[in-house]
Amino acid sequence: MSTVSILTVDGPSGVGKGTVARIMSQKKGWHLLDSGAIYRAFALAVDARGIDVSNESALEKIAQTLDLEFKTEEDSELVSVYLDGKDVSKVLRTEKTGEMASKIASIGVVRAALLHRQQAFAKEPGLVADGRDMGTVVFADAPFKVFLTASADERANRRLKQLQNQGSEGIISQILADVVARDERDSSRKHSPLKPAKDALTIDTTELSIDEVITKVMTLMEK
Repeated sequence: MSTVSILTVDGPSGVGKGTVARIMSQKKGWHLLDSGAIYRAFALAVDARGIDVSNESALEKIAQTLDLEFKTEEDSELVSVYLDGKDVSKVLRTEKTGEMASKIASIGVVRAALLHRQQAFAKEPGLVADGRDMGTVVFADAPFKVFLTASADERANRRLKQLQNQGSEGIISQILADVVARDERDSSRKHSPLKPAKDALTIDTTELSIDEVITKVMTLMEK
């Protein structure tokens, strides 16, 4: 069991996990783990090498030797991700990469190979871990756990706004269909399915501002 203080922030895409985790890590002065970025970077590495996702031994080898680095850039709210020495932050956050990551994340040997890499982020003075199975698997003994939810319609609208802010276009019906399909895939996968930990505080962010969510999380930790 880890002796480091850990806050896990789990939930499906579009619920505000990344923003909440980043703000909480800043408020507490703790390290930050974006587990989704690890899976996305892994998906990019697999795609770049032309590896078939059915080749589990090759996938496991890539996961074990993944050259990955996170850097917090000055004057930026985002954490830059470097894969094989190259900044892949922008391509990491595309819909295509997210879809690849979601499919690969369902493979047991991949999750097992990346488990220890994620757990290694637990260092003093503490860690905020953002993902889908942080509170149920990766840091099951964490003292503080929250699970964020929001309606599929709201999450699709948030994603559309995000794309528009990035200068991209999107079709809301297609985005909504992708959200629903990914939810189904993540919650029904055999290994580490998406679900709240039994001891997690569930927060529906559909009608809440980020500040209101942060207040609820801070209250949990103070108690």
